[in-house]
Amino acid sequence: MRVSDADREEAVIALREHLVAGRLTLEEFSARVEATLRASVSRELAQAQLDLPSASPETGLAGRKPTRLTAALFSHVARRGRLRLRRWTCGATVFGDLDLDLRDAVMDQPCAAVTLLLACGNVDVYVPEHVNVEVSGITIFGHLRDRGRDVAGADAPTIRVRAAGCCATVDVWRVPSDAGGTYSDIIRRTKESERQLPA
Repeated sequence: MRVSDADREEAVIALREHLVAGRLTLEEFSARVEATLRASVSRELAQAQLDLPSASPETGLAGRKPTRLTAALFSHVARRGRLRLRRWTCGATVFGDLDLDLRDAVMDQPCAAVTLLLACGNVDVYVPEHVNVEVSGITIFGHLRDRGRDVAGADAPTIRVRAAGCCATVDVWRVPSDAGGTYSDIIRRTKESERQLPA
């Protein structure tokens, strides 16, 4: 049977509940939302929710400590993996370089804030395309950029990135689901997808 827009929207809401419950990472959520939005028949829609329970039991993240602070002081730090995001997390760098990779993160709630404090440093934040990202803040003698395609729906989880820095750069990368490899490869692929946007 063919599916309607309402069926697809309901499936995206269910996927968001699984993300908040800790069953999906942000990257898995992004890939499944993409498959859901492309689905034209019920079989394809069911495939996007394969191996997920139909009910929403309690979260399985209770034993994992939330990620609260990541700092790079006179160094390079890459924070990645199944990070647990609660309401907020903070990243700081002084004469350092911080890669904050949230593609495999899990969220307790549909919205989380990432606060970045920089002095003579650089922060790159990586999020999947199908997650809403709101970027705000100020950098003096530097830049604050939001890169990649904004293709998230209204029901997608939201990450609010707030930055304050001096002699600092902040780049937020909306990473396509097919991007992989090193961070240089991911950045290159994100820039390519950005150029595919209609003018």
